[in-house]
Amino acid sequence: MKDIKSYVEENKERFLNELIDLLKIPSISADSNYKNSMLQTAEALKKNLLDAGCDSAEICETPGHPVVYGERIIDKNLPTVLVYGHYDVQPPDPLDLWNSPPFEPVIKETEIHPDGAIFARGACDDKGQMFMHVKALEYMTKNDELPCNVKFMIEGEEEVGSEHLGWFIENNKEKLANDVILISDTGMIAKDTPSITTGLRGLSYIEVEVTGPNRDLHSGLYGGAVANPINILSKMIASLTDENNHITIPGFYDKVEELSKEERAKMAEAPYSEEVYKKKIDIKDVHGEAGYSTLERASIRPTLDVNGIWGGYIGEGAKTVLPAKAFAKISMRLVPNQDWKEITQLFKKHFESIAPDAVKVEVKPHHGGQAYVTPIDNIGYQAASKAYEASFGKTPIPQRSGGSIPIVTLFEKELKSKIILMGFGFDTDAIHSPNEHFGIWNYLKGIETIPWFYKYFTEMKQE
Repeated sequence: MKDIKSYVEENKERFLNELIDLLKIPSISADSNYKNSMLQTAEALKKNLLDAGCDSAEICETPGHPVVYGERIIDKNLPTVLVYGHYDVQPPDPLDLWNSPPFEPVIKETEIHPDGAIFARGACDDKGQMFMHVKALEYMTKNDELPCNVKFMIEGEEEVGSEHLGWFIENNKEKLANDVILISDTGMIAKDTPSITTGLRGLSYIEVEVTGPNRDLHSGLYGGAVANPINILSKMIASLTDENNHITIPGFYDKVEELSKEERAKMAEAPYSEEVYKKKIDIKDVHGEAGYSTLERASIRPTLDVNGIWGGYIGEGAKTVLPAKAFAKISMRLVPNQDWKEITQLFKKHFESIAPDAVKVEVKPHHGGQAYVTPIDNIGYQAASKAYEASFGKTPIPQRSGGSIPIVTLFEKELKSKIILMGFGFDTDAIHSPNEHFGIWNYLKGIETIPWFYKYFTEMKQE
């Protein structure tokens, strides 16, 4: 694959334009108003897969948004790589914080991306990273460099918990049979410090509703005599952590995996500057569980965070109202051995128990998933490491991520394959936030690196 660099450079503008076309489609899975846009994106991906060299590609219906499936089978006796990605994106709100419209992609230079970055919703998560694999296949097929079989499973519900992906896998196990699953929905440390994600946290996502009186009340006539649901909810949430930022839900830590001093020391070898970290997100100081470093808090420790809270009057001006209801969305990131369904029930039981009689509380579980760790002694990881060495000229650092991809444990359980997480984004790419972006360098570097994985995995699998 000596000409992979030149192929990427020669096709750079086309690769960018094709991704930009995909980013223009508002494939927001959480909002039913965008159902047609979801189908439009699926159709575009089907065409892209066929153009890249898939023998066949199809849009597979599910009880929810469809899955796009494609494959190129060159020899059934050869290994098979299954590529997973998702074409749905997060809602772009709040729109007023975007510097350019979220579905009108623009390329701008930044301090971290002097070669330019594409600013658009989904640029990094996950359209840009998923599309790297499509373009890598194009290179391998057009240059007769594909050493094994490849299958694509690109879903449309990852951002809403992959609700129907389990159904799809259960009904298509033979079609999805593979030797390794390759995912690019994570990141790496820096341009000069490649890394491979070896662990993901699990997730429990919950919505809570606190109800007080049967209607909004005048805060002058009733204030002080009737429980205010917003006040109560705020106090209940505040009680979920103590002065050491330790989560107070009984039983929450009972099964938490505790890493050894040696493992923590190995993690600490990764390049890291607390001052640079604070500067990137414009904070004066870090904050978290006592006794752990910032990197540990964001990767190997469980968390509880309020993702949204609302109630009462939030319009312009003033309205002296005591609201009838208050709401919050809460996520808990989990670590190995914590079962997300068990944690959800522990939260529900505790949250209901701390509510005063003056209000009613409803806890609504949304979705979740288990934590996942990839062993670095399997050939999938070793092939990925060699791929980075070929592309970057240095050995990547294994790194645990604080993020979650809930379906990875389902993949291993149902398809009996290891998952390799080859991400090329940076933690500054503002995924899930206004002004999400993906560096042009990162996008092209991913296309350049992925074919090496196919080469080394096939060689190692056949040894």
